[in-house]
Amino acid sequence: MSEKFLWVETYAPNTIEECILPDNIKTTFQKFIERGEIPNMLLNGPPGIGKTTVAKTLCKQLGVDCYVINGSDEGRFLDTVRNKARNFASTVSLTSEANHKVIIIDEADNTTPDVQLLLRASIEEFYSNCRFIFTSNYKNKIIDPLHSRCSVIEFAIKSKEKPKIALEFYERLKEILSIEKVEYDSKVLLRIVDSYFPDWRRLLNECQRYSVCGRIDMAVLATFSDIDDTSLIKFMKEKNYPEVRLWVNSHLSNDPYVLLRKLFDSFHHKMVPTSIPQMVLIIAKYSHQHTMVADSEVNILAALVEIMVECEFK
Repeated sequence: MSEKFLWVETYAPNTIEECILPDNIKTTFQKFIERGEIPNMLLNGPPGIGKTTVAKTLCKQLGVDCYVINGSDEGRFLDTVRNKARNFASTVSLTSEANHKVIIIDEADNTTPDVQLLLRASIEEFYSNCRFIFTSNYKNKIIDPLHSRCSVIEFAIKSKEKPKIALEFYERLKEILSIEKVEYDSKVLLRIVDSYFPDWRRLLNECQRYSVCGRIDMAVLATFSDIDDTSLIKFMKEKNYPEVRLWVNSHLSNDPYVLLRKLFDSFHHKMVPTSIPQMVLIIAKYSHQHTMVADSEVNILAALVEIMVECEFK
């Protein structure tokens, strides 16, 4: 059993090869390793998919000194950038033979435009000695001057790649559970992977939580409900708002992002073709909002009401 408590830390990859990524993204980072050089980068994609892990792994594999700043910590962020980060970026490393250092700005999309302008100036000022890697969930919240100074890498998984990546998640999870001496039901494990994919961080955290009793079995499935949308679609076709609201209320145990994603996949097959583009725009809008709203139930219900009004089911 591992000495560290958090599995996401204990089983973090040591090389890019160990990272679970689509082949084209992994190849891009492996080329950086081969060249021994990291450019300024903006890593964009949904939460938990591995952006920060890849940034840290790149630095680790190249033996580069790195400094991580959390963009969500607004209270201390400016002072950290102006003082500690500038001092780090301006000095030559005494412990590494790498050509440069790296500053990782995690969740950079949570910083304000004026802070991002300060970071843009830092990129230019310290380019000879330091590189910057930004991670974001929503790249539209990153100002254009930062975009133009960075290589933008999208952590996107295409539909045809999903089965392969999900299987890699599953196999890695089995290895971890074996090391931790946790028994598991393979069917239940597959169900858990399917529920949280591609949020690797959430998947690992949930499995660690489920494993406290020493076994992951059918009892775990009682902790989250099935997303059966058959009745929901019937109510939406009938524009039956009270029943739609009851359906949402009965499915609140599901992660909002997972719920909207499941409905997104399902609606493609249950909606007339001319309504699908509008449905995609609505789901995208409310998925973007779900991390910022005070009440996730209202957000999900608003998404379904808008689809109910604007779209037509078969």
